[in-house]
Amino acid sequence: MTVDTLDTRILRLLIERPRTSIREYARLLGIARGTLQARLDRMERDGVITGTGPVLSPAALGHPVLAFVHIEVTQGHLDEVGDALAAVPEIIEAFSITGGGDLLTRVAARDNGHLEDVIQRLIQLPGVVRTRTEVALRERVAHRLLPLVESVGRGSAK
Repeated sequence: MTVDTLDTRILRLLIERPRTSIREYARLLGIARGTLQARLDRMERDGVITGTGPVLSPAALGHPVLAFVHIEVTQGHLDEVGDALAAVPEIIEAFSITGGGDLLTRVAARDNGHLEDVIQRLIQLPGVVRTRTEVALRERVAHRLLPLVESVGRGSAK
């Protein structure tokens, strides 16, 4: 799917003003509401837009400690361990990876003791060989997609 200049403008508004109405987006963009809705529907159908919910802060929810836990898995058990990770509420994300480990998880914890408890729970999962944990000290670049969206939009204008 190609993201063109208008799509880029639409995505910018969605990112910068997520609580604005479709009518207002159309007015700001100077396009018909039907055109905007068709573009949004296409981008959702094509998987460009994958959600519309609020972005939450684990720290504000009482989990200010952020850690990345690399998990090494017994060969042939990746799917089972991946499924088991979904039952651990402190795991925010989990990815299969290459390199040092088989899975990379992002874990939110109340404090270091709670993080240790989560890691101990992970170690006890059938198929987990070992873990390696890195604690984030400070966020340097917040999760963002607008620079990528704008880069893709510029590329389509050429």
